[in-house]
Amino acid sequence: MFGGGPKREKRQEEDEDVDEPSGSSKKKEGEVADDEEVDVHFEPVVHLTEKVDIKTNEELEEQTFKMRAKLFKFDRDSREWKERGTGDVRLLKHKENQKTRLVMRRDKTLKVCANHYIVPDMKLAPNVGSDRSWVWNAAADVSEGEPEAQTLAIRFANSENANLFKEAFEKAQEENEKLFAAAAASE
Repeated sequence: MFGGGPKREKRQEEDEDVDEPSGSSKKKEGEVADDEEVDVHFEPVVHLTEKVDIKTNEELEEQTFKMRAKLFKFDRDSREWKERGTGDVRLLKHKENQKTRLVMRRDKTLKVCANHYIVPDMKLAPNVGSDRSWVWNAAADVSEGEPEAQTLAIRFANSENANLFKEAFEKAQEENEKLFAAAAASE
């Protein structure tokens, strides 16, 4: 076809048998192929014998709220909202001191994008133009290492989820207010 040379004539079946290497998979007419079971076995290059326990510092806390959401941070320099991540926002109550904090980790990387106590002076306000998002100021968010003041916004899939978050947030805020007042009175 592409070679431009003369067409080759088909060889007869006997000629093909001669050219075939031994153990060929081609069958002759009337021959039954042997059923061979192929046993393929690979050894791992690296053996993982030890299970590594990952500490998240959430072992002494119980989860009181969990909902999927998208978190935004207001950038004061550029005067615009920057996306912090998408994942499960959780309210975690410490088993010993009973204080509740908000923790949110990104979905695939599990990197912390929000981590702060819910303090009494936080005001949860509805975001302008949306019934499914809330805005608040965190005085000391430690998601990036050092505590820093941030304006955060969170958006949920629907308004029902947003209202469930508001109820859980305000309940945690009331509980923390009592705990912070008791701690301040004892000092």
